[in-house]
Amino acid sequence: MEPDGPHSDESADVVVVGAGSCGSVLAGRLSEDPNRRVLLVESGPGHRIPSEYPPELVDAGVLPVGPDSRWVWPYPVNLTSERSGWIARGRVLGGSGAVNGGYFVRAQVDDFEHWPASWSFDDVLPSYRSIESDADFSGPWHGTDGPIPVHREPRDRWHPVTTAFAEVALAAGHPEDRDKNAPGSHGVGPVPLNIRNGVRVGPASAYLLPNLGRPNLTVRSGATVTRVLFDGTRVTGLDIVTDSGRHTIRASTVVLTAGAVATPHLLMLSGVGDARHLRGLGIEVVADLPAVGSDFSDHPEVVLPYRYRRPVSRTSRMPALQVTLNTDDIEMRPYTASFGDLVPGSGIGRPCLGVVLMKPHSRGEIRLVSADPGDPPSVSYRYLESADDRDVLRSAVTHAADLMRTGAMSDLVDPDGVDTSDEWLSEHLGTSLHLSGSCRMGSDTATSVVDDRCRVHGVDGLFIVDTSIFPAIPSRGPHATAVMVAERASTLLQLSS
Repeated sequence: MEPDGPHSDESADVVVVGAGSCGSVLAGRLSEDPNRRVLLVESGPGHRIPSEYPPELVDAGVLPVGPDSRWVWPYPVNLTSERSGWIARGRVLGGSGAVNGGYFVRAQVDDFEHWPASWSFDDVLPSYRSIESDADFSGPWHGTDGPIPVHREPRDRWHPVTTAFAEVALAAGHPEDRDKNAPGSHGVGPVPLNIRNGVRVGPASAYLLPNLGRPNLTVRSGATVTRVLFDGTRVTGLDIVTDSGRHTIRASTVVLTAGAVATPHLLMLSGVGDARHLRGLGIEVVADLPAVGSDFSDHPEVVLPYRYRRPVSRTSRMPALQVTLNTDDIEMRPYTASFGDLVPGSGIGRPCLGVVLMKPHSRGEIRLVSADPGDPPSVSYRYLESADDRDVLRSAVTHAADLMRTGAMSDLVDPDGVDTSDEWLSEHLGTSLHLSGSCRMGSDTATSVVDDRCRVHGVDGLFIVDTSIFPAIPSRGPHATAVMVAERASTLLQLSS
């Protein structure tokens, strides 16, 4: 990996934009062909070896995504029409996979009913297996020799609130769920984690860093892509900005792996998106794809704050989540620490139980505010606009409050009052940072952006491989599915060396 700083214009066979989870996997896999020159471009800082990573990127018990973190891009957002906030996306080798909580749970079988036929669960299972080395389970559903280590916290390491929550959930009739990465998973049980000895082992550590010595792989950190370049509808390269100024990279193949906010943002800046929106900002249209930035989804999370009735300790590098309760459309998360402790600088000091809607109907929109790449896009979640979403959350919050007032949980915590009105839900609303579907996969150019081989409709040489192409948000957190998609895409992309 070359250091940040001045460099001349350059070229590559394939340029991968964004060294997050998907970009790390793709760069590692595509550079296995020694005749293919792969250039990975990342706006954030780079590190050559794990020992160079600062402590907050190593400690899986801390989420360095607060407002003062140097490892994230902060984006202002509107969660509802009346509730604003901000989200953070990873800005470092490994992207959000380098700063998250290590939750590595697969999508469910029926989630893939919304995907193209060539992406059925049976089709993607080999890729799920190949990415992981599961320390707890083997057999037909699991991998044992993949790059990503997966394990579940043993009971003797559980936080007191983890133990108490699992006990009351089982007593309430929810089934025990020993393996959340098995088909048909539901109930209460341990979370699969890509953590080893308290350290995140994300895709950058597993796929990218071990291969930086390849002569055909270059990582350009500290470089922000501002535009994809075209000759007509054929990709010719990229414009990037570094500390030394503006540069051009020439390439006939570009793969966008910048994430579900930055990828549609870059597409629109480059003339790929809704033609009326782009022309209104003076951007020349390359491809009229109205689905760019449209109808994305995420997992809204309502938090139920509480106080401990007695002092409770948390061991060093303890994961944020050890156990979840999953029903058909709800996930309950008994966090092992307050967000104030998990997310330095967040200012959220109370411990809480998270109640998350995993199959939301509400859909959001990402749009440019100007043609200036330095202006962040407008991100509108439109949470709680669906009456069905509000009803499901109300019922789930009521059940969560009942669990907190029962048995071992009532002995440990003293929850705040819950009234489940629309106003109360909005006041306690956040997001899981699982934004997906802003450049969906499909065959209809009016409602999708890429085909089932990740090729952007209407242009040549441009691909997308990140959570933006998910046709629908999974009913579990998306990280394991994102890595699976990148692993599978590395064999599907029709690239020339």
